[in-house]
Amino acid sequence: MAKKILIFSLDYLPGEIGGAEAAIKEITDRISSEEIEFHLLTLHYDKAMPKTEVIGNVRVFRIGFGWKHPTIADRKKFPLHFNKHLFQFTAAFKALRLHRTYHYDGVWAMMAHSCGVPAAIFKWWHPEVKFILTLQEGDPPEHVEHKARFVWPLFKRAFTTSDVLTAISTFLCRWGKRMGHPHEPILVPNAVNTKHFSQTYTEEELQAARAELGKQPGDVFIVTTSRLVHKNGIDDVIKAMPELPSHVHFIIYGGGPDEAKLKSLAAELRVTERVHFKGLIGHDVMPKYLKACDIFTRPSRSEGMGNSFVEAMVARLPVIATQAGGIADFLFDSKRNPDQDTTGWAIAADSPEQIAAAVTDIMENPDTVAAVTETAYQLAVSKYDWDLIASDMRNKAFGPALEN
Repeated sequence: MAKKILIFSLDYLPGEIGGAEAAIKEITDRISSEEIEFHLLTLHYDKAMPKTEVIGNVRVFRIGFGWKHPTIADRKKFPLHFNKHLFQFTAAFKALRLHRTYHYDGVWAMMAHSCGVPAAIFKWWHPEVKFILTLQEGDPPEHVEHKARFVWPLFKRAFTTSDVLTAISTFLCRWGKRMGHPHEPILVPNAVNTKHFSQTYTEEELQAARAELGKQPGDVFIVTTSRLVHKNGIDDVIKAMPELPSHVHFIIYGGGPDEAKLKSLAAELRVTERVHFKGLIGHDVMPKYLKACDIFTRPSRSEGMGNSFVEAMVARLPVIATQAGGIADFLFDSKRNPDQDTTGWAIAADSPEQIAAAVTDIMENPDTVAAVTETAYQLAVSKYDWDLIASDMRNKAFGPALEN
């Protein structure tokens, strides 16, 4: 008889989702429903969606209030932003009611803040049910702790009462231990669809993509896929543009609250014609547009892990990044990490000058770039494929929790 696990997640399919929600989908799709039956509690922002539906191997239950087709911006404004705070308690009560019907063997909180709290409340009432906590936070732990100050005892309890704690980076594993998790945290990173991002395109297809981007012969295109928020450091790339030759352009895929501010910065620095805001891009076409460019960067000020970097590595682009948070697990620099095989160009946060220097080094040393991108590709496909990660979650997290 299949075990049953209830997942707590602030968001889920369909629609735009982040790395945490994508991880749920990719992992649950790869575990047989005959072995584990997954249920999921999430917010009902969009009233066009049903309260209950089955998506893949997940039965989704939506709670909270909303209206039809709200935007991401709407969710962050009054009154919808209250959903996230209320979820910490309404999800716990809903889980307790669902447990009377489904008799869960385990609960799985996807991220500590907002989701760890309801899972901890549930665990309080049902200590016999195993509790798996996954740390996926992209913001600095200090920032997350500050946001959780109003529910601090329950937030802390998510760490101290969880039976298994997994984290997507060694950085977050250390945070879990510091917060009082009683066992050794388990490193289970996020992954990418390596087959999708390593696919090849004909020269005609790539030329069409370059033409669409306005790329001329001799141009060098830096690209990023990123939410336009302060932590991702897109402003530093724009600040680096005046230091680079006129044939270097910056392609930005993504949206977010800082878009207007970043456009104003580009205008102020007189690089508007070389900084191109392309909006959101679908994963289905992303590999082609990555491969139509030359260099990937996202100089993050904080990062839980950073799937976008691994996607760029699988697409065989040279990567410029900080080593903030989880990036340090896979971005190794020849000078900063002489004991590791080089996989990219590491820079300090808040350093446009170092970004410009790294871009120049990449443009001037094609042989080095070829060697580094091959090393990065081999690392990515050997450690960050979803089949491997789903297997690790099954064998290292779900299995030990449910079998004991």
